[in-house]
Amino acid sequence: MANNNLYNGMCRFWMAALLALWAFAASAGDKPDFLADADWLAKNLKNPKLVVLEIRYHPHRYFTVGHIPGAVQVQRFKDLGDNHAIPSMRFPSREAFEHTLRSWGVNNDSTLVLYDDSVTAMTSRVYFLLDLYGYDMKRVKILNGGTLEWSAFNDMAKEEPRRKPGNVRLKPAKPGVVVEWTDVYRDVVARRDPNIVLLDSRPADMYTGKVIQHSIRGGHIPGAINVVSLDGADGQSQSWKSLDEIAAMYKAIPKDKTIYTYCHDGFRSSLAWLQLKTLGYRDVRIYNGGWGDWGNNLTLPVSEGAQPYDEAFAL
Repeated sequence: MANNNLYNGMCRFWMAALLALWAFAASAGDKPDFLADADWLAKNLKNPKLVVLEIRYHPHRYFTVGHIPGAVQVQRFKDLGDNHAIPSMRFPSREAFEHTLRSWGVNNDSTLVLYDDSVTAMTSRVYFLLDLYGYDMKRVKILNGGTLEWSAFNDMAKEEPRRKPGNVRLKPAKPGVVVEWTDVYRDVVARRDPNIVLLDSRPADMYTGKVIQHSIRGGHIPGAINVVSLDGADGQSQSWKSLDEIAAMYKAIPKDKTIYTYCHDGFRSSLAWLQLKTLGYRDVRIYNGGWGDWGNNLTLPVSEGAQPYDEAFAL
């Protein structure tokens, strides 16, 4: 037993040391205020107004691998989409999301900490929905490094917490934040409005059409440029890169443009939205449904390859 404890302790020590080195290497610029670290969370975990939400890519790991003590499981497809729409990952209504938040025990004065195992792509969708429906965003944090950051320094739990239902009240959706395929088609494909940038935040092989997921067609919306939002985090530590590094990703996009961003189902585009808003871009909107909507609509045009327009849509 003593040897096992010593071994576990040494493993945790070296994992912590590696995470510290990764964090130092990624600290070339300031981190945004909404990012919290494991030390901050550990100190505040007993706060009765704190609600911790886990949004894993594979939700069963909440039980099989474990979760932060007291964390509520968020099932990304059931809880974060419109279960009565096609595609199902359109954003939920205010009423539906409010009901879900209450089931998690969220009140108007709750401080929320969001974490995932997907370089904050999962948490970014929750963050976006909270902002869309008028929650007090000064009360929302994202655990930088997610499950990896916490498990390197702290124990995981497997017991599901019991929470009293909350009483949070959300506001009507902010206007002009969500766009539909009709907006994208009109402004980008048909008009080629120079004041609008269409941003595809998926991996490059999905943008080109080499890999097809979540739709029957591959490629991208004609006119879209590709910036991979997942590249804004360090793949080993799962932590955000410096703001200088993230700004370099988007250096080709002027801040005075209106940006429509999309991915397959609204997670990576929510991360792009959060990155851009953090960098000071003022008018950033998300295409509701994304490629899961456009790529499955056979009447809508598609471009393939590494350029925004292929030969069929060249000027």
